[in-house]
This record gives sequence, C-alpha cells and structure tokens, in this order.
Amino acid sequence: MRALVSGGSSGIGAAASVRIAEAALARGERAMIAVCGYEANDRQRDVVEQIQSLGGTAIALTGDLGDPTVPGRLVAEAADSFGGLDALVANAGVASPAPLKDVTLDEWDEMFAVNLRGAWLLGKASYDHLKASGGAACFTSSMSGQLPHAGSGPYSPTKAALTIMAQTFALEWAPDGINVNVVSPGMTRTAMTEKMYLDPEVKAAREEIIPLHRIGEPIDIANVIEFLVSPLAGYVTGQDICVDGGFSKSILSHIPGRPSSK
Repeated sequence: MRALVSGGSSGIGAAASVRIAEAALARGERAMIAVCGYEANDRQRDVVEQIQSLGGTAIALTGDLGDPTVPGRLVAEAADSFGGLDALVANAGVASPAPLKDVTLDEWDEMFAVNLRGAWLLGKASYDHLKASGGAACFTSSMSGQLPHAGSGPYSPTKAALTIMAQTFALEWAPDGINVNVVSPGMTRTAMTEKMYLDPEVKAAREEIIPLHRIGEPIDIANVIEFLVSPLAGYVTGQDICVDGGFSKSILSHIPGRPSSK
C-alpha cells in the first residue's frame, strides 16, 4: 500500500496515516506512507516514526496546498519515492468561522484554494498513478458540507463543493478502475477543535445531542478512510459516508411532540 495523506501531521490525517499502515501490514503488504503537512514539525515527525516503528516506510513532505504548484509536487515526490501510488487521502483543510456577510474576498479565496482547489489538484496529479495501480482516493469533507452551518464562513460551501467534486471524479474514473469516495466527519476532537472541547459545558451539550453520546475521535474517522482505500471497498465508489455518531440523522428527533391522526 503506497499512500499519500494530506493533512497527515495531526488529527484525522495522522490517525489515517498510521491506520492505513497498520492495515496494510496486517494484510502482508508493504506500507509506504507519504505524510504531508503544511510545514515540518514534531507532530509530523511523530507520525513518521510511528509508521516506521510498525515496520512500514514513511516520508515527510511539506507544502502549502493553497499554492497551486504544491499538490502536484507532493504527488510527484511520493510517487517517485514509492514507485507509484495506490491511494490518495485528500484530508487537509482549513476553517475560519464567521458570518458570510463579514468574510473578506481574500478569506473566501484562501479557504477555497486549500479546501477545494488543493484537493482537486491532488486528484488530478494522482490520476495516472491510481489508474496504473487500480487504486483508490478518499476525500475528507464534513457534516457541514451536507447541511448548511450558520457562522462557518466559507467552510460549509467549500466542503459541499468538495463532496460533489469527489463524486464527479468517482464517475469519471470508474472506467479506469479507480474508486473514489468521501468521508464526512461530524463533531470530532482534533487540534482544530480542541479549544472548544476544553469547555466542559460545550462538550457535555454536544455529547447530549449525539445519539451515541460521545464526541468522535480521529481514529473513528481514520477507520472509515482506511476501509475506503482498502481492497474491502472494491465495489464502493461515489459514496459520502457521514461519521457523526448518528447526529445528522437525528434532526427530526429534536422537534418537540409527535403528530397523530387520533
């Protein structure tokens, strides 16, 4: 399994990098993971070392996905190092909450450049490698891409667009034997959200409205990503799997009372 994981330095991306390596090694395959991050740091080195300690191979790649020259370079470096690619996990993303009326043009463009254009360019650059290997791609969207989220700024629009883009890839690439799917995390505890969950009242209030009554952890999302790029998902493509503890399907349960014709 030769995989590139963007946003691989922390949170969901870090967990996915390690989980993909673990599963590949358990299947008796070589595990070769390109852990991509915005810049080199201790967290990225820790992920690389975890994979190596398992018996896999890992390399650390860096670059700003908002720079249109970076996605292609990351894919080329990973493919050159591994002799190709079997999986792309386009996971990197940024958020900057604000009412849409207050978002500046630069803020709008920056978020679309990373969350949508960066993922598109990663996909474009990976296509030939995935076609050669009969591989798979998984794009990390969000529950906020399935439902409008007031105050999220451009985040919800970028994730909604990302989901449709990935599903378009799925249809276009299916004849080439490439599976493409989307994972949409719900409320998940990561470096991006940690400050919020340090408030016990906020954490408890969120847990109360999630049917499984807990906040998701990065491994919860990573397990689904690993499945979607593994041989087990060989007949799964074009899907958007929401990993949210049941929250998005519980909306009607929050309406007081029940209608009755009696």
